[in-house]
Amino acid sequence: MTPTETTPRAGGAWRTILAARADTRLAALLFVVLLVINIVLNPARFSPTNWLSVLGLAAPLLLASLAVTIPFLAGRGSIDVSVGPLMGLINVIIVQVLITSAGIGSPVVLVAAALVLGLASGVLNGFLAAILRIQPIVATLSTYLIYAGLTLVILPSPAGTVPAWLSAFSGWLSFIPVGAAVVIWLIIRRLPYYDLLMAVGSDDRAAYTSGVNVPAVRFTAYVLAGLFAGLAALSLTGLIGSGDPNIGPGYTLIAIAAVALGGVSLAGGVGGMTAAFLGAADIFLLQSMLTAFNVSTFVLQMTYGIVLVLAVCLNSEKLKLYLRNRMRPQ
Repeated sequence: MTPTETTPRAGGAWRTILAARADTRLAALLFVVLLVINIVLNPARFSPTNWLSVLGLAAPLLLASLAVTIPFLAGRGSIDVSVGPLMGLINVIIVQVLITSAGIGSPVVLVAAALVLGLASGVLNGFLAAILRIQPIVATLSTYLIYAGLTLVILPSPAGTVPAWLSAFSGWLSFIPVGAAVVIWLIIRRLPYYDLLMAVGSDDRAAYTSGVNVPAVRFTAYVLAGLFAGLAALSLTGLIGSGDPNIGPGYTLIAIAAVALGGVSLAGGVGGMTAAFLGAADIFLLQSMLTAFNVSTFVLQMTYGIVLVLAVCLNSEKLKLYLRNRMRPQ
């Protein structure tokens, strides 16, 4: 094979890769720009020796974004807004109920408890939204309020401490929750369920007529969301090193903004772990940059809303079609 023969094939391969990642291009470009800015503003924080610490800071948002992504992929309005409060609830149960009151510090027990609580929430949300067919936003908003209230009942104000091994999830062990999520996602990608999930998200009626059990697929999506929320809660607990009843709910809006920015379609059928992680990394780097400029938390809240609106607009198929028609030569 001559060199002139390999060039077109290589170019075609790159075009295929770029086409497959078309929805994440904006997030990837923004990631590079924000990373460079942050390295210039704070080179010590983003030096290679601190990468695990930076991952520990970003891990709760990365995992919360992945948890939010799974129901979105199921389409037809599927959404889980209870992810943030669920993280807060698991946090206070681990710290206040298990560690402080019961004196349990075993990694096996605490990790298992976090995952079981996440899965139980996923089962509840899936039953309400997929089996009973309550509007997903209503179903998960209900559990949002239940979790937020229950969290305050268990622990009205921040308190408690965590074992050293759990605190290490914000430092040199920060790769464990994130790595576990990556492994789980890669396993899902290789299962027939993944194709069913994307098919249901793209066109649930066509999937139903093809014999797909649509409610079961959506139910499983909520269960998986709960599992990833459990991992996010472990990272969050390690990061703050105590129980905090107020910190969880804020992650819901930020995670939704992150997945929209990453290129996950809120209508379903488009996106995945790469898009969720890219969007979350962009939000994290944006937070870090604005904090370096001493921007107030009120402006940060406004920024999340602006990012969400812009991301949804930029990923809108109608807008893309309109721009293509406008740019087409008359």
